[in-house]
Amino acid sequence: MTSSSSLFSVPRLVVAAPSSGSGKTTVATGLMAAFASRGLAVSPHKVGPDYIDPGYHALATGRVGRNLDAYLCGPELVGPLFAHGARGCDLAVVEGVMGMFDGAAGEGELASTAHVAKLLRAPVVLVVDASSQSRSVAALVHGFASWDPEVRVGGVILNKVASDRHEALLREALDSAGVPVLGVLRRAPQVDTPSRHLGLVPVAERQSAAVEAVAAMAAQVVAGCDLEGLFALARSAGALSCAAWDAGEALVSSPPPPLPVPSLGAAPPDPHRPERPRPQTPDGLRIAVAGGAAFTFSYAEHAELLTAAGAEVVVFDPLRDEQLPDGTRGLVIGGGFPEVYAAELSANEPLRKAVGALAHSGAPVAAECAGLLYLCRELDGRPMCGVLDASARMSERLTLGYRDAVALSDSVLAVAGTRMRGHEFHRTVVEPGSGTAPAWGVRAPERRVEGFVQQGVHASYLHTHWAAEPGVARRFVERCRTS
Repeated sequence: MTSSSSLFSVPRLVVAAPSSGSGKTTVATGLMAAFASRGLAVSPHKVGPDYIDPGYHALATGRVGRNLDAYLCGPELVGPLFAHGARGCDLAVVEGVMGMFDGAAGEGELASTAHVAKLLRAPVVLVVDASSQSRSVAALVHGFASWDPEVRVGGVILNKVASDRHEALLREALDSAGVPVLGVLRRAPQVDTPSRHLGLVPVAERQSAAVEAVAAMAAQVVAGCDLEGLFALARSAGALSCAAWDAGEALVSSPPPPLPVPSLGAAPPDPHRPERPRPQTPDGLRIAVAGGAAFTFSYAEHAELLTAAGAEVVVFDPLRDEQLPDGTRGLVIGGGFPEVYAAELSANEPLRKAVGALAHSGAPVAAECAGLLYLCRELDGRPMCGVLDASARMSERLTLGYRDAVALSDSVLAVAGTRMRGHEFHRTVVEPGSGTAPAWGVRAPERRVEGFVQQGVHASYLHTHWAAEPGVARRFVERCRTS
């Protein structure tokens, strides 16, 4: 999936914390913006499947925020995907996920911040919420710094410090912990970002306010952190023995889909599966990708793979555009918050009809989570595209977690039997939860089938990362070309 291995080195830091809510996003985004304001090319990254934080990272750096997920993509791709994003940069800042050692449930360290830090050979800066402690901070930092000798905690940033006296007590306690204090941040309400049912409100929904919040984060970091010390720590990162991921090479080198898995009742493989073509230059084959405030969840590598496979990717906004882009041959509708914009999406009847017409023509349509809701007959009682004979509604229950899945039906994305790992994150319910040809068989936390495959439509709650299985993009483009 990458060119021959080579040494890759860029100064880098991983921003971790003992638990969620400690201030990782504030510190990581503030560091990105602070270093970028000094003229450095800063590469932003996020551990895990989260789509929202990378939007703030992109705002801080002017570069695409990229995810590093050892569960979705496998540990072997973390280094190459990091090198792909950080190529040509002066510094990379990686924001962690949850607590530093929290990973995929039941999988040990897999996909944790500590795991990714080790894969990247990167020093860690530990962000500690010091608001309710003084001397105890030393025990906490010592524990995190010594728990795994392969993880190098190179410094600590104290967050939510109440006063000069509080700071003095914390510094005195940490003198014996062996981890230098590289920053002290006071409580600052202006850096807070609003949240709702699935976390922070995305940048696309509060652009001007998000710009102000990022500027405040940068100012707080500049005032309270030792930027020279942090950059020196970043420069101490070891070289990586890997080549940068490349979408074109990934398409060529990806293996053919596996055989079906009898235990999950998969259908026979497609005997007419096309040979693996080499990437082609764009030939006018246009694939429309939903964007705007309602559909903000996407991984940058998806569009890169579609482009490398020979497609022209065009973004449109279902809240504003009344027609699909001219010449659309395929449609990708990713995740987001259609439930927040149900009235506006429903009111855009011309686009709903255009999406329905494209789907009913047999053209390839790939929909994830928010896209699934948009294709339903209705969402919270409001008419949607009506492609699927299903109804969607908001729910009090949060569905969250990694999933191990297998394709149960041949579709525009995969042949039956293709294994993929995914992630679910929603507070909605679709009834029924699957069609006569389900998209996936999910193994955990309970065995079930979910999603819809009909004509050229593949619609599911499951978010997947196509870098893990580039054949998904290749197959989708080929179906667009031949449909």
